[in-house]
Amino acid sequence: MDRLADTVATLGDLIAFPTVSADPNRDIIAYLARHLEAAGARVEVLTDDSGTKANLWATLGPDTGGGIVLSGHTDVVPVAGQDWTSDPFTMKERDGRLYGRGACDMKGFIAACLVMAPVFADRTATRPVHFAFTHDEETGCIGARHLIANLKRRRTRPSIAIIGEPTEMRVVEGHKGCYEYTTHFTGLEGHGSAPDAGVNAVDYAVRYVARLLDLTERLKDRAPDASRFDPPWTTINVGSLAGGNARNTIAGRASVVWEMRPVAKPDADLVKADLAAYCKETLLPAMQAVHPEASIETETIGEVEGLEPMDDNAARELVADLTGANVAHVVPFGTEAGLFQAMGVDAVVCGPGSIEQAHKPDEFIAIDQLQACLKMLDGLSGRL
Repeated sequence: MDRLADTVATLGDLIAFPTVSADPNRDIIAYLARHLEAAGARVEVLTDDSGTKANLWATLGPDTGGGIVLSGHTDVVPVAGQDWTSDPFTMKERDGRLYGRGACDMKGFIAACLVMAPVFADRTATRPVHFAFTHDEETGCIGARHLIANLKRRRTRPSIAIIGEPTEMRVVEGHKGCYEYTTHFTGLEGHGSAPDAGVNAVDYAVRYVARLLDLTERLKDRAPDASRFDPPWTTINVGSLAGGNARNTIAGRASVVWEMRPVAKPDADLVKADLAAYCKETLLPAMQAVHPEASIETETIGEVEGLEPMDDNAARELVADLTGANVAHVVPFGTEAGLFQAMGVDAVVCGPGSIEQAHKPDEFIAIDQLQACLKMLDGLSGRL
């Protein structure tokens, strides 16, 4: 069996599923289930309430605790508005690179796991291997949060989780959290010639964004002295501000889409408490003085804790041994690893490809990165 050629072919199949987070992922889950069942895995497809999205949980080996999880997400970010040189959902090979949406983030890792599944099946004797493939990671780790809740109800739990996000096969032991929100403003529409007779939701959304920018600067002063992150402080990003429908109409509705990536939970608590007080004591009284039904509501899209570097981490030690790494890193981007850590599973992030290529037009993964991933997984198969 030519594992690398099979991985490349499998990656082409996976890229062909246009699993943008806004769309269903059941087709790719069915594909993954068929391949893992063929390798002898016990497969569970865990659907969400809509029935259009699903996680996959599959196990090879004995029905015991202490197993190893290989984890990846099936969704990808949109391609709309991006300037691709080829069809993003048809894999193309050029100069040792494989191009396509999701190539590095993170279908390359999933493809390698599928190809190695029969090898794990032959070698798994006393320690189970689990495959966790989730939906909607890109929009708040929604699928992984549902999966973790399911796993917490089970009799046995794994002991190690390897999350195959693109790290260029470097060992990553820590990352910031990722908290995502949409804040909705409801005002009172009216004619633009009489702004005082209405409540302009856009005006108040702008003031809210200004507060976020102020908090951004304040958080820089709270960076821990020993922070290993780049940047070392908690960050806030405003993704969009939308509202209104015409230049001569007072905007009745507006929304701010934003996120923060806390270095530590107290920073997140500070931001939320400050914004709540600002809305209650400043913005809402001014809005409701004109229109008592005016409101500000913050919708929590997802609050995913970071991966905290730990002195004792069996996952880090295992993957470092498999890859030959003598140092572990931290990264600013978020993953599902912190969710596994929060349920008591040692977790590490290590996978093929570079995060520098993720979310961009002409996303790619280098073929030699897939080879390095296969080498790590083959080494893992000898530890079961």
